[in-house]
Amino acid sequence: MAELLIALDKYVKSGIHIGSKFKTKFMEPYIFKVRPDGLSVFNIQKINDKLSAACNFIAQYEPDKILIVCRKESGKKPLKTLSKITGIRVITGRYLPGSMTNPNYLGNYMEPEILFVCDPWADRQAIKDALKIGIPIIALCDSNNTTNNIDLVIPCNNKAKKALSLIFYVLTKEYLKAKGKIKSDKEFNYKLKDFI
Repeated sequence: MAELLIALDKYVKSGIHIGSKFKTKFMEPYIFKVRPDGLSVFNIQKINDKLSAACNFIAQYEPDKILIVCRKESGKKPLKTLSKITGIRVITGRYLPGSMTNPNYLGNYMEPEILFVCDPWADRQAIKDALKIGIPIIALCDSNNTTNNIDLVIPCNNKAKKALSLIFYVLTKEYLKAKGKIKSDKEFNYKLKDFI
């Protein structure tokens, strides 16, 4: 059981653990309980453990070899902040098919070695391209997602602005620590509100 990357109350306040009313068999292992109103509740320790694993995995790559894709509006600000701080390439909004597979795609072609998506359904075109070139895929998955073709699942609320902000805040901090840019959380000069 990994130590929490951020205080438990911050996880709870962000709503990161609140899933949707629909749940797939893929996501059942991560669900702690179903509330009386039908919403699934994720196990926060499992969210933390998977987020920690993702941070460690991503840290093996240089920023220009990582691509994070998020079609959702709620992921735009946190990802732009992450990109500014780390240099990791992000695409917010529509991902153009062929961006990873067609070298003749002037201005948009890229060769990442790892793909991170905010929602396997909304970002499915990026996943299709990543599968064609055979790179690992990390995805934020809500209770209603399927996890086919995902190498590392991070169970969480992948719709709410506060939840996405918290994830990318933690990812940014842990990436900088793993890369030796900062030694501890105290040296991280950004607050969670900078990502919201």
